[in-house]
Amino acid sequence: MSKKIAVLFSGQGAQAVGMGKDLAAESPAAASLFQQADEILGFPLSQIAFEGPAGELTKTSLCQPALYVHGLACLSALREKLPGFDFHAAAGLSLGEFTAHAAAGTFDFETGLRLVARRAQAMQKACEETGGGMAAIIGGEENRIRDLASATDVDIANLNSPGQIVLSGESSKIALAVSLAREYGARKAVELQVAGAFHSRLMESAYLTLTNALAETALDEPRVPVVCNVDAQSVRDADTIRRTLADQVTGSVRWAESIEYLLDHLHCAEFVEFGPGGVLAGLIGRIRKGTPVISISNTASLDDALKSLA
Repeated sequence: MSKKIAVLFSGQGAQAVGMGKDLAAESPAAASLFQQADEILGFPLSQIAFEGPAGELTKTSLCQPALYVHGLACLSALREKLPGFDFHAAAGLSLGEFTAHAAAGTFDFETGLRLVARRAQAMQKACEETGGGMAAIIGGEENRIRDLASATDVDIANLNSPGQIVLSGESSKIALAVSLAREYGARKAVELQVAGAFHSRLMESAYLTLTNALAETALDEPRVPVVCNVDAQSVRDADTIRRTLADQVTGSVRWAESIEYLLDHLHCAEFVEFGPGGVLAGLIGRIRKGTPVISISNTASLDDALKSLA
């Protein structure tokens, strides 16, 4: 019996200038997705992903759709060379949850891209209207870091892996949390260079926009389980999918629990990560040491993956 495979998709922050360029040059399937994205969005997203500049690609309104397209382009390029490739579950970090749903058939490429574009624009607008920031807290126990968040009136944005929690909120309160982190048992606290307070109450306006967009969107039942960020369990019916995709804009990304659910409840034994930088592979190594992860982001990593998956 073959091992169960879960596919994973990157979130905002993983973007890098050049992402998808070599794939599009060598894979007609990948090139087609980038071309479709340019036509659907009405601007040259592919050029920004391939050539930059970095300052443009880093913008929330651009990097989210770029990562969505790149993740699916990587998957399409793999299937082009390995037509029999299939997977048994899917998940994505923050923005990547939309990519996971597209891969699982909850909606088609265009529908997902339009949703992601609306989400990205709404989140960028919320960033511009609020003075928010985020900080990574390293090495602390979860209960103590929750106490820190409560004491400084900020939100838990990401539970990425044991000993890595991200806080989100007003910039001044994030600075206070960083200054107090050692008193709450953290080994290190670092303010992140981000546009705003993602996954916090400051994204409320984006949550409302996305809720309305999802209400207008027809969703199918995914053909494999998709594990959502906010509940860290699989979702199948349309109403639950709409709720969980909207809720994660202001809610916590429970990534460590999501990986544990894939391992322990869905019995996935191997992961394939689609996205730049191998960020998710690094997190999985801290969540469950020794878990096999294959990362695909370009033609070189695709060729390496084919040797393992064939």
